[in-house]
Amino acid sequence: MPTTYLSPGVYVEEIPSGSSPIGGVGTSTAGFIGVITETLESDKAAAGEVLLCTNFTEFKTAFGDFSNIPGQNILAHAVYGFFRNGGTRCYVVWVDGTTETIDSALEQFEAIDEIAIVAAPGVTSKTDLTKIINHCEDINLQDRFAILDSPEEVTDLAKLTPGTDTMPGNSEYAAYYYPWIKVFDPASKGEKYVPPSGHLAGVYARVDTQRGVFKAPANEVILGAVGLKYEVSKAKQAGLNPQGINCIRNMNGNIRVWGARTLGGDANGEFKYISIRRLFNFLRESIDEGTQWTVFEPNAPDLWAKIRRNITAFLTTVWRSGALFGDTPEQAFYVKCDAETNPPDVRDSGKVITEIGVAVVKPAEFVIFRLSQWTGAGK
Repeated sequence: MPTTYLSPGVYVEEIPSGSSPIGGVGTSTAGFIGVITETLESDKAAAGEVLLCTNFTEFKTAFGDFSNIPGQNILAHAVYGFFRNGGTRCYVVWVDGTTETIDSALEQFEAIDEIAIVAAPGVTSKTDLTKIINHCEDINLQDRFAILDSPEEVTDLAKLTPGTDTMPGNSEYAAYYYPWIKVFDPASKGEKYVPPSGHLAGVYARVDTQRGVFKAPANEVILGAVGLKYEVSKAKQAGLNPQGINCIRNMNGNIRVWGARTLGGDANGEFKYISIRRLFNFLRESIDEGTQWTVFEPNAPDLWAKIRRNITAFLTTVWRSGALFGDTPEQAFYVKCDAETNPPDVRDSGKVITEIGVAVVKPAEFVIFRLSQWTGAGK
């Protein structure tokens, strides 16, 4: 069914497989929602007030240090873990669950274009997680990705199945992590279990900076984690991984992220990997922001040529970074904007259409070495 466009602007559509250069947008600014049912001190941020934090000191000034208030302490650990693992910018808001809700927080996040990752640390209800997913999937956004926490107590792994009574359904715009991690808690001077979403948002940011958004945020050490709520064996993960339940495991004494799939896993087809979904988010947002100059320009071959040049220059840079598959740019992508994609009826409707195809790199999730006996060189 054709999409109906009502407001002038640039629209980037994804099609399933079958004048200045464009610059890449940021991919690692997080938006954190904390649910705090107890009243905070009066000199802290008010409920529903979204604030930008670029370090943990700024968070403490606005939202308070580690405390004995459960919801506030979870939020503090999430933001601290974000910065410790490589995050640099995040927007934070707390809600009381009554007058200020997750819905109101997400509505404010919608207006902050910079946000690329959304998490509500410790929130595990199907209803609330579905709201966060719907926010990321919104046709007016589709430029952000949700990091979701499993419940702290999981006695039956069969319940970690997308679409059940306790879990949201499949989504290529979300990743789900199990189990909770153990960290040192300054408030109690001891160790405690906390949801991993804040730390993982920092891991995403670290990988984006060091390698690029095309690198899966997996096989990475979670800094600050000293243990796990549950130990996950290879056999247990074999039952969770195909469904997109990303496990955190103790690998030779290091707490590592050992999953790279979107929620639903195999069911999400070509977007079953987090890195592919986030790379497409990056591409569409970069093209969107980098081609705003085209709106209301004369729809003629000169414009088509400029569009081809700009997008080709941008994708060439992306290819050189290692995000696209191919020995040459011609093997890695194509850009088509000409009389064929813009016949008279398209131009009469005020549209200019550009087709873009990219060959993305995929994670080496299963590394296989075939080993056999060799009798030696024979004659």
